Amino acid sequence: MNEENNHSTGVEKLKKTSAAAAPSLFTLGNLACGFFSILAASHGNFSKAGWLILIAALFDLFDGRVARLLGTESNFGIEMDSLADAISFCTAPALLMYFMVLQRYPFWGAPIACVYACFGVLRLAKFNSMAYAGEGSKKYFSGLPVPAPAAILASFAISYTIMKSNMGGHNLRIMELFILPHLYNLVAIAMIGLAILMVSTVPYAAFKSKRERKISVWLMLLIVVLVVLLVRYPQDVIFIVMSAYVLFGLLAVLYRAFKGIKVEK
Repeated sequence: MNEENNHSTGVEKLKKTSAAAAPSLFTLGNLACGFFSILAASHGNFSKAGWLILIAALFDLFDGRVARLLGTESNFGIEMDSLADAISFCTAPALLMYFMVLQRYPFWGAPIACVYACFGVLRLAKFNSMAYAGEGSKKYFSGLPVPAPAAILASFAISYTIMKSNMGGHNLRIMELFILPHLYNLVAIAMIGLAILMVSTVPYAAFKSKRERKISVWLMLLIVVLVVLLVRYPQDVIFIVMSAYVLFGLLAVLYRAFKGIKVEK
């Protein structure tokens, strides 16, 4: 009888250990993608570096959800996730833009990349401190979450590389005609703006709270169009959607200030 109890206890411990390790595997995948993105960028393979950052974002999207699903959320997981994010979404995109664009400016190129990385780490530290103090909101992030600007810079790198090379791949015409050529010369300004938004108090939708909403026909049509375009032009759709997320957050602040509406927690 004791042997059966010991065996069942051992099995339960093994299940708990496996469940606790599952989210960490996603987090390590995130970190590994950030590491190899930096290597790819340093060798001039900017498209590969951008895709690795986007794959890291996918890992980051699932690690927290897996932890909540398995009931294995912990302070260890929060700290590990932030350390991985510091590599994949702060350091990797900063170095990607440095090797791709900013190194042309010897005096202020490296400092701008450094400021972006530092402000991203500050954003992560702020998020953790608010989480430990129980001050976080399930509806909004305080400041721009680091994966969003990282996805913008990564998708820009992929789209611009496609435009400049004849190695296959396609971009939306609007990207090639009106956005990519001009944005290349505005990368430094864009990075400073994104860095400031990361450490700001601008509220950005977290999409964590569960709310039942009726999906309208127009919203369904928009989703279908986005999915179709995502299959054909993934890098451009990611750039446009993430840029819209950043801009709508700013416009929402202006609208609430004009109407005198307070942000719901």
